[in-house]
Amino acid sequence: MTGLVYKSTGSWYTVKTEEGDFYECRIKGKFRIQGIKSTNPVAVGDVVDFELDETSDDTTGTINNIQERKNYIIRKSVNLSKQVHIIASNIDALFLLVTINNPVTTTSFIDRFLVTAEAYGIEAVIVFNKIDTFNEESLDEQLYLQYIYSSIGYKCLRVSAVEDKGIEELKEMMKDKISMFSGHSGVGKSTLINKLQPSLNLKTKEISEQHSQGQHTTTFAEMFDLDFGAKIIDTPGIRGFGVVDMAKDELGDYFPEFFELKDQCKFNNCLHKNEPFCAVKEALENDEIAWSRYKSYIQMLEGEDENYRTDIYGDGRNNDNED
Repeated sequence: MTGLVYKSTGSWYTVKTEEGDFYECRIKGKFRIQGIKSTNPVAVGDVVDFELDETSDDTTGTINNIQERKNYIIRKSVNLSKQVHIIASNIDALFLLVTINNPVTTTSFIDRFLVTAEAYGIEAVIVFNKIDTFNEESLDEQLYLQYIYSSIGYKCLRVSAVEDKGIEELKEMMKDKISMFSGHSGVGKSTLINKLQPSLNLKTKEISEQHSQGQHTTTFAEMFDLDFGAKIIDTPGIRGFGVVDMAKDELGDYFPEFFELKDQCKFNNCLHKNEPFCAVKEALENDEIAWSRYKSYIQMLEGEDENYRTDIYGDGRNNDNED
């Protein structure tokens, strides 16, 4: 039998067949897909082949094959074990939920997610959430970020589940696609999904006042069918995003504004760091490229993890979000 993985809880996987039937499955032995050694060999979004267990009541099975993935979102755990984790696979669109101060989403985090999406050919949309909570200062910051990313070519959407703003536009972007929602804990993923599909009634929690961070409400990634012809993968809140296996000479290709200037650099293998006659650095000095983007690039190029106490925009404004 063949089905689509809707939920992963570490040892059990909920699989849905084309006929609409759900089965709880385990894996037999160890899977190695394309040489990836990850903490989860099977991910939500995988298409798998499985057999029903003879001793069961026809509701449990064993996965014996993972079909080839068209793409996936993969990350290293940050400040933990450096293990690799596949968040989800076979995604049509990635919606990265960004909040300005409730909690803070840094440009470093945004850029790492976007780079990974670029590397695996996944359409990425930045969703600025909780716009109903903005004061004048946070509105200016949000519009500044929107200017940066929309000028690069990324779709940006301003959303408020409370005030029902941007919801219909979001639905239209998701229609007929398998979409993934991701972001820090507390950015409002579950609340937004509940707005899109109230019958799901996903659990939500308030932001921790002590650290201005969200409390984890989603423990495992899970896919849901939505009644307007879309599928959504809800993912656990992610504190940090470690980029996996990107060659230094390819990293700049995943920054679209860098890639556009690449052929104007004097050296074909220019890393846009210390080389002379670099078109990217020239554009940077002329304010044609955002300093925050270049800072993220250098950070990734040098293999550094995100620093939660560095400034968000690369211009000295501090991020007080705790690590």
